[in-house]
Amino acid sequence: MKPDYYQTLGVDRAADAETLKKAYRKLAMQYHPDRNAGDAAAEAKFKEINEAYAVLSDFDKRRAYDQFGHAAFQQGGAGAGGFDFTGGFADIFEQMFGEMMGGGGDARGADLRHDLTITLEEALSGVEKTVRVSCSAACGACHGSGAKPGTGYTTCDACRGRGRVRATQGFFTIERTCPTCGGGGQLIKDPCKNCRGDGRVRDEKKLAVTIPAGVEDGTRIRLNGEGEAGARGAPPGDLYVMLSIKAHPLFQRQGPHLLLRMPIPVTLAALGGTVDVPLLEGGKTELTVAAGTQTGTQVRLNNKGMSMLRGKNRGDLYVELMVETPTKPNAKQRALLEELAKLDEKGDLFPQSRAFGKT
Repeated sequence: MKPDYYQTLGVDRAADAETLKKAYRKLAMQYHPDRNAGDAAAEAKFKEINEAYAVLSDFDKRRAYDQFGHAAFQQGGAGAGGFDFTGGFADIFEQMFGEMMGGGGDARGADLRHDLTITLEEALSGVEKTVRVSCSAACGACHGSGAKPGTGYTTCDACRGRGRVRATQGFFTIERTCPTCGGGGQLIKDPCKNCRGDGRVRDEKKLAVTIPAGVEDGTRIRLNGEGEAGARGAPPGDLYVMLSIKAHPLFQRQGPHLLLRMPIPVTLAALGGTVDVPLLEGGKTELTVAAGTQTGTQVRLNNKGMSMLRGKNRGDLYVELMVETPTKPNAKQRALLEELAKLDEKGDLFPQSRAFGKT
């Protein structure tokens, strides 16, 4: 049985991208084959660490893993984000350690996730919500450059401005991101005091999120450029708002349709008549109940269900009628029921009950 990816990295299931990255770096350095030559157990652990990080650092793969576990990738083989160790060693080294040894070249800000719960009524009509997000933002003092105002950059001596350096590993020559400048090819002469050269500061921002009518539980809404700020002027990441819908006390959602289990008195079920049915959007509509209606009978009300995410149509509302029998009849009511039972000499009133179990 495969170990849990979160346990492999030693992090909580709610860990953010930065926490995952730090845990991965620490463990990968500890179990790297170059530090554990000939140790098969360390090599196996090293592979487990990289497989776990490959899944949890990818937004879509992590979401699939959180929902389905390892089963989410059973049909895909290496689709779990595992690394292909049959390829060249240089590719593997760059894939696993390019960022850890000094950058990765892509200073784009990290994506963020924000969980938001809405009501079923809000999912029906659509709604605009305001969310508060704590994230890094471009430093106002240096405008995200990381350099003290009035100063600039100098060419990195380690890579001579290329952003890449070469190293020899046995018979192989490996090119990787420059660990000195992080792949940028330049260094800050005098760091900004406000952000200490990072170009980013912590901030909280309020964002308006437009939720369209018809969204389902688990819908993901992406807000481009609203994630973590990029390092030193690099593009920001995105914010992903994950929606969950509260359970409703009356209505159950079934895709585009709604189900309402509604009790009706036995007298109405027996004699027939009309009853007011509540609607999710508010108000009521009249429903005709046929005489002799049994528990479990469903009546469909067209176009009274959920809004369709694309288009103006709506699903249907299915009203499941539940016949309610008297529980605490008074003396007069009990006498009437007893009289009714006496009048049913042939069993015509309750034929299913009389015939049940007989061959």
